[in-house]
Amino acid sequence: MQAPDQPVLRDIVLIGGGHSHVGVLKRFAMKPVPGVRLTLICRDTHTPYSGMLPGYVAGHYSYDEVHIDLSRLAEFAGARFYRTEAIGLDRHNKRVICKGRPDVPYDTLSINIGSSPRVNEVEGASRYSVPVKPITGFNNRWLALLSRIENHDGPLTVAVVGAGAGGVELTLAMQYRLKNELAQRGRDPGQLHFHLLDAASEILPTHNRKVQDVFRRTLTERGVKLHLGSPVQKVSEGVLQTAGGESLQADEVLWVTKAGGPAWLKDTGLALDEGLFLRVRDTLQAENDDDIYAAGDIANMINHPREKAGVFAVRQGPPLADNLKRSALGKAPRDFHPQKSWLALITTGDKFAVASRSDRFFQGALVWRWKDWIDRRFMKKFTDLPAMEESANLPDTSAAQNPEEASQAISAVAMRCGGCGAKVGSTVLSRALGELRPIERDDILVGLHAPDDAAVLQVPPGKAVVHTVDFFRSFIDDPYTFGRVAANHSLGDVFAMGAEAQSATAVATVPYGIESKVEDVVYQMMSGAVEVLNEAGCALVGGHTGEGRELALGFAVNGLIDPDEVMSKGGLRAGDALILTKPVGTGTLFAAHARLAAKGRWIDSALASMIQSNKKAADCLRYFGSRACTDVTGFGLLGHLVEMTRPSGVDAELDLSAIPILPGAEETAAEGILSSLQPANVRLRRGIRNQEKWVKHPRYPLIFDPQTAGGLLASVAADKAEACVRELKALGYPHTTIIGRITPQDETGPIEPITLRD
Repeated sequence: MQAPDQPVLRDIVLIGGGHSHVGVLKRFAMKPVPGVRLTLICRDTHTPYSGMLPGYVAGHYSYDEVHIDLSRLAEFAGARFYRTEAIGLDRHNKRVICKGRPDVPYDTLSINIGSSPRVNEVEGASRYSVPVKPITGFNNRWLALLSRIENHDGPLTVAVVGAGAGGVELTLAMQYRLKNELAQRGRDPGQLHFHLLDAASEILPTHNRKVQDVFRRTLTERGVKLHLGSPVQKVSEGVLQTAGGESLQADEVLWVTKAGGPAWLKDTGLALDEGLFLRVRDTLQAENDDDIYAAGDIANMINHPREKAGVFAVRQGPPLADNLKRSALGKAPRDFHPQKSWLALITTGDKFAVASRSDRFFQGALVWRWKDWIDRRFMKKFTDLPAMEESANLPDTSAAQNPEEASQAISAVAMRCGGCGAKVGSTVLSRALGELRPIERDDILVGLHAPDDAAVLQVPPGKAVVHTVDFFRSFIDDPYTFGRVAANHSLGDVFAMGAEAQSATAVATVPYGIESKVEDVVYQMMSGAVEVLNEAGCALVGGHTGEGRELALGFAVNGLIDPDEVMSKGGLRAGDALILTKPVGTGTLFAAHARLAAKGRWIDSALASMIQSNKKAADCLRYFGSRACTDVTGFGLLGHLVEMTRPSGVDAELDLSAIPILPGAEETAAEGILSSLQPANVRLRRGIRNQEKWVKHPRYPLIFDPQTAGGLLASVAADKAEACVRELKALGYPHTTIIGRITPQDETGPIEPITLRD
């Protein structure tokens, strides 16, 4: 991995997590280029390997066996992973326009986003059919379709539009899986009917006659009815109509026809073909932009046109990675010439496959086992990730494109005097912060709109002021997401007391580097933070930014509250129910993430929880009469509960089985992967009355797990608790649970105030 002391000189941004880009990430991980930073932009955390998808549909593979975990791979490669979708390019300013977040600057860009069926070209197809591509989103569509089919009573007709290799394989895989599912449920598989449609007069038009004959015979033997030679002209609810006048009744329609690129590419000014695919040269560079590369289905090699097949995307990975490195180092890229013929392996649903290359052909169960071995070997490259040694912490200017960049790189690491307060330059800050739009209010007399030595706010009469501060280093490689979490975490204490957030001052540490890179990090991070602050009605009024080895951010937050309506840690009452609004587990999950031991979807769930505001939950708890509330953060669930019981003069019973847990947290905790703060929190076990009985319980370690931007822990009168939980769930806190109850203090005093039960 790239050492933290190495300043970033060049940014390579990868749009899409396709087969070529996973190869790029792996090659950069094994041999990084000092000064070069990778950023992966992808909406999906788990990207499927297309060669194994039919086997997954047929039930031969599990989800994880056919998906590459991009979060884990990016962490291994030292790449930033931005969980979002690219929707445009600003080529003049060299920025990727993203959905729902700030633009991402690049020096070199690579696009590997696959393609999508052109459902909009056929009336009703976009509304009444299920497109198979992009395959990154296929799993959700397939599971929904599988559920509908499994719960369907009576005869069921499935139509697949597109009789190429993808359509034929999918048809046979679905039929095999669904007939087995129906048979296992005691239902008649004979009620399942499949139709395969295509405008072409022959199935598998790009394959040789022997392959076509095998699959035509297989489809016929399995009762799949072919409708060839006439394109589908219209799709309505339950009906397909072809240009030849045929009308076909269908309960489910899947679309696997010729695909095209996304519409946003039309506005980029890049050279495209008629299918909206990027025209690329032999170097994989865009025809009219040397700084943009493309590979996989989205790329059309001008001099070497090939079929859209996963094999080409895989083969383009190594030359793409090499040319991206050469580009970053100011070297000329090299030509890549794809093979003229390739091995095609097509399955028949069961464990049987057909292999062909040009006119050669062979088939059988042995071919399927061979294909299975090839596919598993490919996936192993991206799942069995070796431990990596960090590179030396020495400045390397090899990626600098000009003397000015090299000079900035040297000064970025050397001679960091610190006598200036280690502050980030004012021009960098003014540019980065100048684009932010924090809310403005009349009670802010001096703030960012008129900067001074300090902010000045008016306090309304009859109100009390709440002060709190939080600060921590980044635990995620996306500064925008980190900014959102940091702001949300900092607001938690204000909301937990029932106050309204008014103003915030930021304290940030930013890794040193050349100005343009530092400016973008500050802008990305503060954009995320300001979004959260604005949503809470909290104005950013100032702050301090300094240099350091690691990105860090915190806020001093001020809030206003009615003195008679404070929710405090000391307000627990015997008989109350204990409510928790969010699941726990962020500490162990991010410890596992750093060790490549957490699945990407687990991290996605954790981040989704961490960026959810506690404001509505606090308002709801206050409405239901809660007088005791705290946000669960660094001391863990048990630590914060102990903090509440002692000043309240009560004890508490905690139901381990009721505590909501983030996906994956039990697994990582069971592996002994715990936060560095866990040992300090475990010392609080002396507050547990009957701990010996529970130390082997799978959830026991998680009551000590430190949280970032955790949920609210509060007590509500027992007769109101169920209604309160229902309302919290309706407000968007689906994991809200009653996790215990408050009991009178034991006569021995508050030495062991917590009792565990299951």
